[in-house]
This record gives sequence, structure tokens and C-alpha cells, in this order.
Amino acid sequence: MTASTRLRHPLKISSVALGLALALSAPAAAADLVISNWDGYMAPDAMAAFKAATGVSGEVVVHATNEEIMGKLVASGGKGYDVVFVSSPFAEVLNKLGLIEAIDHAKIPNLANLYPEATKLPHDAGNNFSVPYTWGTTGLCYRSDLVKTEPASWNDLLAPSDDLKGKTTMLATDRWLLAAGQLAKGYSVNETDPAKLAEVKDLLISAKKTLLAYDDTTFYSKLVSGEALMVQAWDGWCNYGIAEKPEIKYVIPKEGSDLWVDTMVVMKASANKDAVFQFINFMLDAKNHAWAAQNIDYKVPNKPAMESLPADFLAKFPNMSMPVAELVKFEQLRDVGDAQRDYSKIVSEIKAAQ
Repeated sequence: MTASTRLRHPLKISSVALGLALALSAPAAAADLVISNWDGYMAPDAMAAFKAATGVSGEVVVHATNEEIMGKLVASGGKGYDVVFVSSPFAEVLNKLGLIEAIDHAKIPNLANLYPEATKLPHDAGNNFSVPYTWGTTGLCYRSDLVKTEPASWNDLLAPSDDLKGKTTMLATDRWLLAAGQLAKGYSVNETDPAKLAEVKDLLISAKKTLLAYDDTTFYSKLVSGEALMVQAWDGWCNYGIAEKPEIKYVIPKEGSDLWVDTMVVMKASANKDAVFQFINFMLDAKNHAWAAQNIDYKVPNKPAMESLPADFLAKFPNMSMPVAELVKFEQLRDVGDAQRDYSKIVSEIKAAQ
């Protein structure tokens, strides 16, 4: 995912998140820790609560995309940051570049809250350099009251029926746009074979002719308004639509999904490693991690946190109850190395096609 963009959420608490973004956009020199995270991806009072619990002060600076923070980290050697939230392929890259610290398990007792499966993820089995924060799937989000037949395949999006043409959207970023075609073809979501990628490109160029838009940020709003009837969506973002209109449903196509994982990593340049591990331990506290599940509507890999979620919340958002054993059967997005240049080139060609 070295060139993909994981834009984070115009949340249900968007006004609060916007205020945080404005208030916390510049580091304060007095802070013991600087945390870089997506807007609204942790509780607004998390740093105040952390200081009350530990005596360690910290501030949050916001990055909009993985690429944005990666550029800053690579340029600075990681200086100026202590903990950074990035998607797992980016954690892989940072580790290969030697910019992140090994995770000291002895200083993070709340690692015990993680599901066993979250300690064996392919990108970092054993949580040696990253700690998973959220995880989930990508599938089809649709208006059950306006779509004649429940979608069952990625091809229902890529080759839609006539009544859906011009009423569908796909994610714009490289990895997820290509993943829809890769999965439809039965290929790996980390496929690098040029011949197979050429097939995927042709399929997605054909699909482009039927789309309303490529959209990473407002697709659920288009569903709510009825402008779109079916969209490619991350599970949590579909939940935002469900929160506004219960007729919106989420389904994982029969060909499957990717498994995406967002992580916390520690910068090797951090001057306060003990405090850094205290912060990660604090975030893994079941109550604190449950906030993330209930407010960003994404599954968290924390067993007691997930078990604490109210029954009415789980009933409202059925994809939150997906068994972990089922979730981890999907192929995790991985760093594809030099092939990312091919991915970016193919996506550019798809979007430029007439």
C-alpha cells in the first residue's frame, strides 16, 4: 500500500473532529509525546485522560493520509514524532527503512487484550514492530430498498445491471480500486504478475463506463441521498450510512475481501520510549479501545473491548459482529515493494481511459 491513500473519517462527530484538527494541527514544544493520527481516530479527551493516568503529557497532530505522514517521516528520519498510526503495509515499509522501534512487550501488558489472531498477522507475526488498532473488510454497501437483487459478487458492481448503471461508485485509491478487480478475477489482492494485472486493468476500464464516480469520502452520503445505489466501501464507512438510513446494507461478495489493518508504530527517533509504551498500553485498555469501536464504527482487535459493546449497537451494525476467525481468513493487504509503481501506473491509466 505504499502509494495508496487511506483517507479517514468525516465522522458522526465531525464537528468535534474538525475542532481537534484546527486546535492540534501544530506540535506544542512542551508535550512529552507527539502522536500522529487520522482525524477523529481516537477519543477527543484521550491525551488528557492519558496525562491524568500517567503524568505524561502528549499532543495529537493530524495526518490526512498514509502518504502524507510517510513523506514527513522519511524526510525527517522520524524525528519530531513518537507514535504514528499507519496502515499495515506502511508499517512494513517503515520497518524495512529502519525508522521504527521494536515493540517492548514487557512494557505493554495490555497486549494480552488482543485476540490471538491479531498477534499472528502476516505483516508482523508476533507484533514485533507494530500494534494493531483497527481492522476490517471492504465490500459492497447498497440501498436494500432500491436495489432489486442483493449483490453477491464483485461483478455486480463491475458489470452492473442496467438499473444500476450510473448509480455506483468505487474507491479511488490504488490498492482498493485494484482489489475489486483482483478479487473478481480470483487473484491475490497483492498480485504482481503483469499479465494478471493487465486483465484487471481491462476489467476496471470497462467498469469505469458504468460508474457515477470514484469516491473515497462521500460515497455513503450518496447512498443516503439515493444518488448512488451501490458502492465499494470499507465496512466502517458503510456503517456511517447505516447510522443515517437503516435500509443501507453491507455485504462481502462471494469472491471475498481484503483484510486491512491500521496499526500503531513507535519511531526509533523518539526520545521517550518508556512513555511511548505507556501510551500504547493506555490505548489498548479495553475501555479506551471500545471507544474506537463505538465511535469510528470499525472493529478493533481487542477481545474484551469488543465483548463490551452494547447489544443494540451490534444489532444496528451487523458487520461489527463478524467472527474474528472469519475476518482473518481474508488476505491481508501487504507492501508490494517495487510493484507499487505498476499499481499506480495502472490506476492512472484506468482513470485516464475514455
